[in-house]
Amino acid sequence: MAKIVLIGSNHSGIAAANTLLGNYPGNELIIIDRNSNLSYLGCGTALWIGRQIKSYDALFYTSKEELEAKGAKIYLETEAERIDFANKTVYANQKDGAAFEVSYDKLILATGSVPIAPRIPGIDLQNVEFVKLFQDGRKVDAILDDPSVARVAVVGAGYIGVEIAEAIRRRGKDALLFEAFDTCLATYYDPWFTHDMDRIMAENGVELHLGETIKTIEGDGGKVCGVTTDKGTYKADLVILAIGFRPNNALAKDHLKLFDNGAYLVDLHQRTSDPDVFAAGDCATVWNNATERVAYIALATNAVRSGIVAGHNAGGTALESAGVQGSNGICIFGYKMVSTGLNLAAAQKAGYEAAYTDYEDLQKPAFIEHDNHKVKIRIIYDKPSRRILGAQMASFQDISMGIHMFSLAVSQKLTIEKLALLDIFFLPHFNQPYNYITMAAISAK
Repeated sequence: MAKIVLIGSNHSGIAAANTLLGNYPGNELIIIDRNSNLSYLGCGTALWIGRQIKSYDALFYTSKEELEAKGAKIYLETEAERIDFANKTVYANQKDGAAFEVSYDKLILATGSVPIAPRIPGIDLQNVEFVKLFQDGRKVDAILDDPSVARVAVVGAGYIGVEIAEAIRRRGKDALLFEAFDTCLATYYDPWFTHDMDRIMAENGVELHLGETIKTIEGDGGKVCGVTTDKGTYKADLVILAIGFRPNNALAKDHLKLFDNGAYLVDLHQRTSDPDVFAAGDCATVWNNATERVAYIALATNAVRSGIVAGHNAGGTALESAGVQGSNGICIFGYKMVSTGLNLAAAQKAGYEAAYTDYEDLQKPAFIEHDNHKVKIRIIYDKPSRRILGAQMASFQDISMGIHMFSLAVSQKLTIEKLALLDIFFLPHFNQPYNYITMAAISAK
C-alpha cells in the first residue's frame, strides 16, 4: 500500500485520481487544491458567458463528494506552499490559516497553468480580467450584466480570445479583438484557414485590430476606460486578457528538471527527474509525435491522457504515453475548424521539407440540397518521406470526426499515398464518391 499525494484537481488531476481510485484501491490518495471547486470545464466558459448554455452547473463533471465516496481524502481551499522532497513531505495552509502537512510515497503534480500577465501599465485596474478559473468566468459574466459595460476589449486572438469575443457579441456588447499577429489563430492554422476566421468574426460584428500590440491599459478613477496600442487608443469598459498560459511550476521549479518554457520535464511514464514525483497536464511536457520531440502543448485532451498515465504509474503499473499530435478544434458563429499535427510553418520550423495539398468541395453530392456545406482541407506532408505531418479542415458542416483519422495517421507515420487508397465509404447522406480527403491525397505532388 502506497500513500499518494496529488496536488491539483482539474483535468489531469481528476484523470489521475479516477485512475488510482478505480484501479488501485489499496493505496491511500490525498488530493490538495487551492481552489474551492474541482473538475471545471474551462472550455465551456465562453458558451456560458455567451448564453449558448443555460448555466455553468454542467461544466463540473465530478465533485468532492463523488471522489470521497470512492475513497479519496480531499482538501480544497488548501494552498500547497512548499515541498520537502528529501523527506517526502508537502506543507500547506488551509483557508482558515491552519498549517497542514502530509507525507507521501508518490507525488503527482497536476498544478496546471496560469495566465500570462503582460507587464504593461494599467493591468491592475478594475475591470481588467482573465478567464482561466470558474471564478474568473463568473466575475466576467456579472460585469457583462452591467448595462454601462458596452465595449469590451479582448487581448489575444488565440482560441480563448476568439471564443470570448464571440461570447461578448452574443451578449449584445461591442467586442474589440486585439492581436499582435496579422490574423486570428495564427499559431494553430495556416492563413488559408485563419483568414476565413477573420472574415467570420468581422461579419458577425467583432471589431478586429490585427497586427496591433497593446502598450497600456487606460484608466479613470481606478477603473479601466480604454486601451492604447501601437496604432491608436480605443475606449473600453472591460478588458479581457487572453494572451496565453505558462506552466505553473512554483512548487518544484528549484528541484525538478524543466523544459525551456519552465514546464516539468517528464518521460513517457509522466515521471519527472525525481523518480517518486510525477507531473501531468499543463504543468508538464508531452511527447509530440509529429516532431518526434519533447514539447509543451497545453490542451485539456492532453491533460486527461497524461493524468491517466501518471495515475497508473504512480499506482504501480508501468504504462507509457502514446504521445500527442496536438489535435484541436473550434466553432465560432457556426464555423468549425479542426486541426492536428503540424501546420506548414511549424513543419518547416521542425526541419521538414514540408509540402501541402489543398482541396475544397461540398460535403455531399450537389443534389443534396439541405445541410450540405463546402469543406476545405489541407494535408501537410514531408516531401522526401511522404509522411503525413498534419491536417486542417474547416466548414459550416460538422466535419470534426475526420480529424481523428489524421491524428492517427500522424502518430503512425502514414504516407500520403496510403491515405489516397484508404477505404472510405460513400453514401450520399454522408459524403461524395470522390470525397475531399481522397481527392486531396490524390492531388499531392
